[in-house]
Parts: sequence; C-alpha cells; structure tokens
Amino acid sequence: MKKIEITTTLSVYDTIEELPLEVKELMMKAIGARKNAYAPYSKFRVGAALQLENEEIVVGNNQENAVYPSGLCAERVAIYQAGALYPKEPIKMMAISASSDIFNVITPIPPCGACRQSMFEYEENLQRPIEIYFMGETGKVVKADSVKDLLPLTFGKATLNNI
Repeated sequence: MKKIEITTTLSVYDTIEELPLEVKELMMKAIGARKNAYAPYSKFRVGAALQLENEEIVVGNNQENAVYPSGLCAERVAIYQAGALYPKEPIKMMAISASSDIFNVITPIPPCGACRQSMFEYEENLQRPIEIYFMGETGKVVKADSVKDLLPLTFGKATLNNI
C-alpha cells in the first residue's frame, strides 16, 4: 500500500472590502442575484456571478422545486447560461454568496460537488482555470485559483477516454 497526500492552497480575505475592485464588483452581482433566488423550501439563497474572458457578466441563483432533485444550484444556472449564450468564451472568475432566511450565514459556502463537477467541465473544455471566490452573507471570502483546488480528483473527458 502507498499513501498519497493531496494538498491545496486557498486565499482568505477577511471582508469583501479587501477584494480587488473587479472581484468586489462581481461579488456584488452575486449578492444581487442571491436576493432573487427562488428558495421557498430550504430558505437558503445562493447567488453566483461569472465574468467571462470577454468581460461579459452572467448571473444565476438557486431555483428550487417541490420535486427536490428538479431544482438547480446558482453556480450551475450561471454556468449553463454562460454556455448557452457564449459557448466558446472561457470563464475568467466566479463569485458566490449564500444567505439564509433563518440565520446569518457568516461561513464561506463553497460550491456543492455537482457544481464543482460542472465547473470542472468548463475549465477542461476551454482550457483555462476559473478563479472562484465564495462567501456567506457577511464575513470572510475564500479564493480558489481553480476548480481543481476544490475538486482535486477530477472526472472528465480523459477519464472516459481511458476506459
């Protein structure tokens, strides 16, 4: 048996005010999108904003459904919209913000596994890492330089082509 150690490095900003201006503006778009989320069941609202290489901004928010698996997370709503509108345009960065109607979310909330996988597909297909910034409603903001920092063991085209 052999052990493999996987490490990753993330950057942490104490507040949104510490972010570079371009990132802060993108996070403000994510916060705006979060406020329009459709979350009548979980009461947990998430907003995402993408900045594409061509400087276009695409936003998304979580969309719940009484048939729970039919809903979509904010990150995938934004990514799929970007893919539909700008299919060949790389995603430069993504900002994510989460809040609750029940309690104050002060912990940075990263994307779920399904969203990480969808984000990885775009990184892999367009061959450009996506910077990801995520936060709760207030407080610290975490930055990952690539989806691979959040999903180190990836499953993509290369995996399927090796089967």
